[in-house]
Amino acid sequence: MNVIDKETAAHTAHTELEAGLRARIRGKAKPVGSLGRIEDLALQVGMVSGTLRPDLGSAKILVFAGDHGLTAEGVTAYPSVVTREIAKMVLAGSAGINVFARASAIDVVLVDAGMLEPLPPHDFLIDRRIAAGTKNSNVEPAITPDECTQALEAGRAIDAELSGVGIVGYGEIGIGNTSAAALIAHAVTGIDLALLVGPGAGAPALGIDHKRKVLEAVLARANLRDGDPRQRAREALRQFGGFEIAMMAGAMTAAAAARRIIVVDGFISTVAALAAIALRPETRACCVFAHCSAEPGHKALLEYLGARPLLALDMRLGEGTGAALAIPLVRAAELMLRDMADLPGEHPA
Repeated sequence: MNVIDKETAAHTAHTELEAGLRARIRGKAKPVGSLGRIEDLALQVGMVSGTLRPDLGSAKILVFAGDHGLTAEGVTAYPSVVTREIAKMVLAGSAGINVFARASAIDVVLVDAGMLEPLPPHDFLIDRRIAAGTKNSNVEPAITPDECTQALEAGRAIDAELSGVGIVGYGEIGIGNTSAAALIAHAVTGIDLALLVGPGAGAPALGIDHKRKVLEAVLARANLRDGDPRQRAREALRQFGGFEIAMMAGAMTAAAAARRIIVVDGFISTVAALAAIALRPETRACCVFAHCSAEPGHKALLEYLGARPLLALDMRLGEGTGAALAIPLVRAAELMLRDMADLPGEHPA
């Protein structure tokens, strides 16, 4: 079979699966369309899993942690040491993400992508440290080309270890990472940087205007050149960091290749998804966007992606907290397809 024949066969199979899923959803014991967006979510779950009766297995939340040299420029209200303190809370089971994930019995794993100081070994810690934080991107590129490749590959390798996991939520911890995320988002989408700069964990002492001016200076220093989306995404990751964003992007591309449901948290996780989609466009079909963050730029990114988040709760904590709240909705869509009764006389495929 030649390439054209393979593409035709794949398109036919895709069309037939979609038609079968729509018929199955329509035939459930309910008025047509009465489950609203859960029906849309069920269609996506079925398409990603490639079956009319999906069995997604277990769910897990990965929280990627990294530090940023750009904090030296006063772009955040908190010092970098807070990244490690929150990471320690995650491992102790007492952070916001642990509490929210516990409500739905979801395991949480912390990934050290590049914090300033390592943590002691722990059952729920994956140590993939690339370096002790990124460099100050106002002075030089945040990470080297080799480090960028290492981070992406480490993310893919982490996903390869998720045996039996069909739903993966992505969160992050990293003081200063809204600055890195805003710069990457601008580079990938072209959205005005001013629309993407928000308070993050808290408005810096010198104010949002100061943060915006620093990021404009970083952008001028980087002098990004036009290129195809893949090249531009890699260059943005290299210039601006951070390790947690790049590693998360790599993990997302691998999750898509493995046909997992990718549950994207807030602003920073969405930027990682943007990078992943630029690197491997097929990633987009697997992404479920959990919520619309209160971080100002998040709405603009969701609109750019044509994404409708499941929730809008004015949250902006990060850590994967929004993903933890959305995963039960993914599970409900899966179970509706697989276990909900059909209307009498319906004979779904």
